[in-house]
Amino acid sequence: MNRLATVALTALAPISWGSTYFVATELLPADRPLFTAAMRALPAGLLLVALSRTLPKGEWWWKSAVLGTLNIGAFMPLLFLSAYRLPGGVAAVLGAAGPLFVVGLAALLLGERAKARTVLAAVAGAFGVSMVVLKAEAALDLVGVIAGVVSSASMAAGTVMTKRWGRPEGVGPLAVTGWQLTAGGLVIIPVAAVIEGAPPALDGEAFLGYGYMMLINTGIAYWLWFRGLGRLTATSVTLLGPLSPLTAAVIGWAALGQALTPVQLVGMAIAFGATVVGQLPGRPAKESFSSTEEINRNVSMDLGIAKVRR
Repeated sequence: MNRLATVALTALAPISWGSTYFVATELLPADRPLFTAAMRALPAGLLLVALSRTLPKGEWWWKSAVLGTLNIGAFMPLLFLSAYRLPGGVAAVLGAAGPLFVVGLAALLLGERAKARTVLAAVAGAFGVSMVVLKAEAALDLVGVIAGVVSSASMAAGTVMTKRWGRPEGVGPLAVTGWQLTAGGLVIIPVAAVIEGAPPALDGEAFLGYGYMMLINTGIAYWLWFRGLGRLTATSVTLLGPLSPLTAAVIGWAALGQALTPVQLVGMAIAFGATVVGQLPGRPAKESFSSTEEINRNVSMDLGIAKVRR
């Protein structure tokens, strides 16, 4: 599969995540974000593990727990805490800053050069999202800001570590995604039980909404995200992130009748342009995850040792 097709399929993940707000507000029980997060993650993870028929072995038990906590278990509760403590626009902007964390961590841990074009694309994406979602009356709450920043950092660290550790020999992205979702869901459940109490009563709309969230919004979306992470650079994948708030804005306009101002339209154009620029090909990416050994080998080749190794 060529790079353009891989980018397009990976982009479906943040586009799907952009529908979360609409589904949560229109179909799901109100004020139960942690229960919703658990219902997204754990059933989807168990389903993917069953489909892959593969369990972690050896060190991959604790690696899956770490990655699942960073990408799901810590990220989702902190994200919801931020959303509850801050105006939605402020929370979205903090989330849109995630690519900047990834650029720095990828340079440090993966050896991905922080090119000026990449940094500018990340900054422009966050700026464009701020134009779409921020309102003049937006107020700041210290706890909410900290939760938003830490949630972005958690997802960024999970993205980079997923790329660094790769996956076991002969194991596909379906199984690895299932391991992470299951681990993340198991982290969320006790937190949800303590904070929110017993599960709410569910009606037909709620079952429909949770079914969509579990299968499409989480199971398939995270599989596409981690699959893309295996074939593209970490920075390229994370720069697709602004598509999520942009999709949410479009859905709000089309389905909820929310007006889009000229400033918001300009912001959408800037954020989308930054996303496109972030996908412009640089050095060709391999069809596998990076690992420490691969990074060291590439450095050795750059130093001229390749001839000796042949």
